[in-house]
Formats: sequence, structure tokens, C-alpha cells
Amino acid sequence: MNVVCLDVEGVLVPEIWIAFSEASGIPELKRTTRDEPDYSKLMNWRLGILKEHGLGLKEIQDVISGIDPLPGAKEFLDELRSLTQVILLSDTFEQFASPLMKKLGWPTLFCNTLVVAEDGTITDFRMRVEKSKLTTVRALQSAGLETIAAGDSYNDLDMIRASKAGFLFRSTDQIIKDNPDLKAFTEYPEFLEAIKKALTD
Repeated sequence: MNVVCLDVEGVLVPEIWIAFSEASGIPELKRTTRDEPDYSKLMNWRLGILKEHGLGLKEIQDVISGIDPLPGAKEFLDELRSLTQVILLSDTFEQFASPLMKKLGWPTLFCNTLVVAEDGTITDFRMRVEKSKLTTVRALQSAGLETIAAGDSYNDLDMIRASKAGFLFRSTDQIIKDNPDLKAFTEYPEFLEAIKKALTD
């Protein structure tokens, strides 16, 4: 039995932090896992910027409520879910993800949790497990499942390489250049065909 494991931001929905950066006028927040491989370092840096500007969960959620999935993403996901099991694996947080999952038809999502004070200040974050994407793929494999994985960032590479088939989707030129053996796609129809082929291999 196969299960497809997909990254979320950059693959199915826009990058939340980039959208928030543009809405808040804080350009530093455009930095994502496409730029910084160390996720804990990135998040601690983000929390420091939020504190510096007096911004909390509500401000971010207000921006997220206006974000729609990438054009064609829901149709792609709907068709893929009609063919096989799909789990979205993201380093985002449950407090961010709910409005976006609703727009995607409530797919299964494994992500992380924010620690939020009563006044809405984000004080910390809790990762589900260390190396959550790779750990989840390994756990699925230990349960007798074959995994196919795809993403766009540095933190997706481990799960992609650990799977029987793996792809890059709308990744950066640098990541594509550094991983020439991985097939890279920019459009959903070709991406879906590649996954379909992997399902039958």
C-alpha cells in the first residue's frame, strides 16, 4: 500500500510567513526553510522579530484567513486523494493551518503547535518530533506502507530521499541544482502524472 506525503507551504498553499511579511511590512520575515535549513533557528529568529514589533497570533491568523490555496492545488489534491492515501506533512502549526485545510477539503495534516500566552503573544513552539517529516515517513514505512514524498524546501529533502519515489515541486534554483537526481516540477498536471507512475512502479 502506498501513501503520498506532501509538504504544504509552497506546494499547495502560499508561504504563510511571506504573506505575513508583505502584510506587516516586515521584509525580514520573508525568510523561510527554502533559505534556512535549521528550522529551530529560523523559528526562534521569527519569534524575536514578532516580539520586537509587538505582533502576536491574532495578527498572523488575520492574514492567513485571506490566503487561498495555490491555483489548481485543490483539484490536484482531490484527484490524488481519489487514487491513494495522502498525508500532508508540514512544519507549520495547528493554530495557522485550520483555515487553509478547510479550503483544501480537510486533508490529513501532521504539523506542530505554538505556545501562546493569554494576550496572544507567541512565546514558543513545540515540534511534534525531531525531524518530523523524516520520522513520520519512517514510521509509515515501519507500518508496512510505501511512501512517495514531495516538497520544495531543505526540510523536505530527508523524507523525499527516504521514500521509494520523491520529487521537488516549485523549489528554488539552488535546491534543484544541489539535487540534480531529483525530478523537479512546476505544474500540477506533470507532477500528478509523475506520482501516478510512481504508484504503479
